[in-house]
Amino acid sequence: MIYLDYSATTMIDDEVLKSFNLVAKEYFANSNSIHKLGIRTKELIEEANKQVANELGVSEDEIIYTSSASESNNMAIKGICNKYKEKGKHIITGPLEHSSIVATLNYMISLGYEVSILKLKKDGTIDMKHLKSLIRDDTILVTIAAVDSELGIRQNVEEIGEYLKKNTKCFFHVDMTQCIGKDIIRLDNIDLASFSGHKIYCFKGIAALYKKKNIIIEPLIHGGKSTTIYRSGTPQTELIVSFSKALRLSLNDIENKYKYILKLNKMIKEDLKKYKNISINSTNKSIPHILNISIIGIKPETFVHALEEFDIYVSTKSACSKSGEISHSVMALTKDEIRSSHSIRISLSYRTTEEEVAQFLRLFKICYQNLSWK
Repeated sequence: MIYLDYSATTMIDDEVLKSFNLVAKEYFANSNSIHKLGIRTKELIEEANKQVANELGVSEDEIIYTSSASESNNMAIKGICNKYKEKGKHIITGPLEHSSIVATLNYMISLGYEVSILKLKKDGTIDMKHLKSLIRDDTILVTIAAVDSELGIRQNVEEIGEYLKKNTKCFFHVDMTQCIGKDIIRLDNIDLASFSGHKIYCFKGIAALYKKKNIIIEPLIHGGKSTTIYRSGTPQTELIVSFSKALRLSLNDIENKYKYILKLNKMIKEDLKKYKNISINSTNKSIPHILNISIIGIKPETFVHALEEFDIYVSTKSACSKSGEISHSVMALTKDEIRSSHSIRISLSYRTTEEEVAQFLRLFKICYQNLSWK
């Protein structure tokens, strides 16, 4: 099997799975229980949370554990809007956002909020001049993905955060789901940030929202005591510990991992340039982990299934998008409906080998030749 769909999800790391199994057997008590086993379980969660905070360079009380990045995104947007609505009802976002951002913002529009969409430069990055022009006295929130899931374009959220902090009173939320464990982002000028476990070789069902301690948000889930007042529910001990381990492993030697994946990315791009009907949609601002292409004349679903016959797995677009839709991210960047309706995403990992890439390119050629004449 050659798996090239890491942006959709990743396999469980062996060390992460080992941690999960150990905790599940030895620390199964409710961490809110006052008996000895409950106290030991609580201490384990606190130690894991401390490690997460240290890896991110934030305070331990600034991490809220959730079930998914989608929940984290919902919590950030709805939480800020519901708590600070008296300050304004204007939100600014980008055109490359995940469906969990888009759907949440559409819901906020139904409640009377106004949403402005930022323009992109040719390389896919946010037009800072346009952002500055959109800021108003009633702007309550700016939400931008650090890396979008389809094109892999890395936004300069550090620069955006610095500007917003110095010149505005609005909050800044960053969806870091496709960036965490792949590239380093400092959270100094970011108010809220979402990330997920299953993108970094951890389990589905565990994610987090970073929230600066001086910010108060309205919870999505009300109920009993948990690790934080902002998200009720029995703490997921096994998943929190697993997430802590996965985060540490993903950030370990991250610079060399990045360089290696960049090498693989260049191998693929150089080979695909020889095909006259293939356009590369990712830009020089895209992280190397994501390579988006369009194969004109062949339906993307057809090509994906052709590769599948060789046990090779890529995707047509974000795994959360509906089948058959055009890629709205590619459309926002290229303004080309044909390219947008023919896009394929190849996503790489430091676990991807050069031999796998060579085999992929060989079989890609066979699929292309077999389908291009039909």
